[in-house]
Amino acid sequence: MDSKDAEVVEKQLGRPPRGLRSVAHRCPCGNPDVVETAPRLPDGSPFPTLYYLTCPKAASAIGTLEGSGLMREMQARLATEPDLAAAYQAAHDDYVARRDKAAQEEGMAPLPRDMQSTGGMPLRVKCLHALVAHELSVPGANPFGREALDALPDWWSDGPCV
Repeated sequence: MDSKDAEVVEKQLGRPPRGLRSVAHRCPCGNPDVVETAPRLPDGSPFPTLYYLTCPKAASAIGTLEGSGLMREMQARLATEPDLAAAYQAAHDDYVARRDKAAQEEGMAPLPRDMQSTGGMPLRVKCLHALVAHELSVPGANPFGREALDALPDWWSDGPCV
């Protein structure tokens, strides 16, 4: 990751980022809004969030969605919509495969198999930020990330976050 992008991410987060690998997605304003991180931090501790949403405007808009009860509705649908549950399982499988590949590329041990991927996958819906970050980074991979993205306003429309 180039130093300009790393500086933007630090400003977005309000702290130095950890385990950065690359920009996984750019906001329409041009800034990074999702970064890919290493599965383990430099000290070896697990960091299961491979795709990390960094844009504070996007994070705020997603927080509003979370507060609306959308996650409870999504969670309930997992029990009644088998095709959706299968797509969410596929999203989990995709995430774990990509996380394992990143670990291999970094020369790290992969995270334990029994560790959830992110955002509650594959059985729960607990963090729309993580699910949206996955969908932005890998379009078409995450059905709930896509639904949340479709429900969001254009967070970038009044200019860059930093």
